[in-house]
Amino acid sequence: MIKVLFVCLGNICRSPMAEAVFRDLVEKRGLSDRIKVDSAGTGDWHIGHPPHEGTRGILTEKNISFEGMKARQVIMEDLSAFDYIIGMDAENMGNLRRLAGFNKTGYMGRLLDFVPKAKIEDVPDPYFTGNFDEVYELVTEGCSRLLDYIVKEKIDV
Repeated sequence: MIKVLFVCLGNICRSPMAEAVFRDLVEKRGLSDRIKVDSAGTGDWHIGHPPHEGTRGILTEKNISFEGMKARQVIMEDLSAFDYIIGMDAENMGNLRRLAGFNKTGYMGRLLDFVPKAKIEDVPDPYFTGNFDEVYELVTEGCSRLLDYIVKEKIDV
């Protein structure tokens, strides 16, 4: 089982959007029995809360389920339990690397690292910008390319 963890600041906007989009892509490719998906935040402000209304709105519009999703904070065990730890921006990655210290972790990188021609490196936080449409587009492309990468590297299909 390949395990993928998406991480943002509060786990209510970007990372749950990425979790839902990635899970949807995994299901559509018939890989749900081979890939597990989760999300978490580096901060603790929203623990137990559902995704932000903007995230829920765009996922509903795109017919992508977010059922049962609740914000949680990254814990040390996540860093060794997940094969791919995907941050949304440089700040998230810095927080993850500080938490990891010298401990062994799975692959850690930004989502847009998988989009070679992306004009930006970080997925902007719609909690502050309000631009959930732009974030959805970036997340969808990043998730699609990440899944292609994982399938190519780790899965015989």
